[in-house]
Amino acid sequence: MTRMRATATGFIAVLLWALLALFTVGSAPVPPLQLTAMSFAIGGAIGLLWTLLGGGYNRLRRVGWKVYAFGTIGLFGYHFFYFSALRLAPPAQAGLIAYLWPLLIVLMSGLLPGERLRAGHLIGGALGFAGAALIILGDGAELGAGALPGFGLALVCAFFWSGYSVLSRRIGHAPTETVAIFCLATAVLSALAHVTLEQTAWPDSSIGWASVAALGIGPVGLAFYVWDIGVKQGDIQLLGVASYAAPLLSTLALILAGLAAPTPNLLVAAALITGGAALAAWASTRRSSDAPIQT
Repeated sequence: MTRMRATATGFIAVLLWALLALFTVGSAPVPPLQLTAMSFAIGGAIGLLWTLLGGGYNRLRRVGWKVYAFGTIGLFGYHFFYFSALRLAPPAQAGLIAYLWPLLIVLMSGLLPGERLRAGHLIGGALGFAGAALIILGDGAELGAGALPGFGLALVCAFFWSGYSVLSRRIGHAPTETVAIFCLATAVLSALAHVTLEQTAWPDSSIGWASVAALGIGPVGLAFYVWDIGVKQGDIQLLGVASYAAPLLSTLALILAGLAAPTPNLLVAAALITGGAALAAWASTRRSSDAPIQT
């Protein structure tokens, strides 16, 4: 697979994550950790079925336990710390801090063998973060000091996902089928955390159940498989900057569904995110980005 095609495949994850908020709203009143367990169970089961039908069982057997531990810690750790941060700090501010992960991917990817971090990637990442901030903090809220534990957990969350994404490149030999095991293990750990920290609540309508299923198939299913391909074989800096399109597209999806109202900030945010992605893409074209990745 060429670098360009792998990058495009990874961007499918960003498009799917744009539907995360819409389906999460539709799944109410299911609490976060229970929803994580349910959706990851669906995503993992589908991935495992795909693996077995495709004859990938032997590939899974050849993967060491450290790879499975790494993937599970990455997926579960991100979601656990994200939801914990939202419990201890205002959601908008905590969400913005957590959304430092695309910029951290851009910065950390410069340490990878064969990768070169350019000024266009850094500036593009900063513009994307500014655009995301306009959306997430659209009500004019400021980062206060009253919920520092929550803000700290949000920062840990950002490092978890960026670290998972960048280090996935270092274990590029591990087949994408391993993500199915990551998802199933994350479902089990999320279920245990749910039983400990939350009250169980099931969807109370057909729309609710459909939203849970859609989450497991898309944003918490297919998204992680295509993201794995993108970060292992694609342009990881460009993917990092392009990830700032997720909150923009998510807001647009909510507006189209009648669950949010358009604001002037949205146009400015769109310009910043689009400009940042374009700048990062220009920086990436300065190298032979369409050369096949040797694995």
